[in-house]
Amino acid sequence: MDSALPQAQELEDKLKYIQETVPTKVYNVSSSSAGAGSGDFHQYRIVRRAEQDRVRKMEADWAKKQVEDEFKRKLEEANKLAEERTAKKRLKRQKKRQQKKKQKKPEADGPGSAADKGEESDGSGSDEGQPALD
Repeated sequence: MDSALPQAQELEDKLKYIQETVPTKVYNVSSSSAGAGSGDFHQYRIVRRAEQDRVRKMEADWAKKQVEDEFKRKLEEANKLAEERTAKKRLKRQKKRQQKKKQKKPEADGPGSAADKGEESDGSGSDEGQPALD
């Protein structure tokens, strides 16, 4: 118990030293004890303008973020629709290829079938001069 007493005394001495030596800064001090001084309105106006600028910037940032989010959403939606259309057309092309292959098979059974099979198996996959997209 005796050891706690000197430590408490040391802490109090340190606190007293800090309070005496470290200056405290006071902002927006009125020059008159009767009320607002002549310079207080100017200080108020400066503080108010800074706050208004800060709020305007926050609102502008928020609006910009909203516009960007809306743009991203529309872009994703457009990409999704384009992908769906592409998939649908791809399926249609594949069905068309399958039908062409089925039509070529009966012809391949006739004379000269070896030459037809060689052309069929090259796998170029072009439809009406279009390159394969798969």
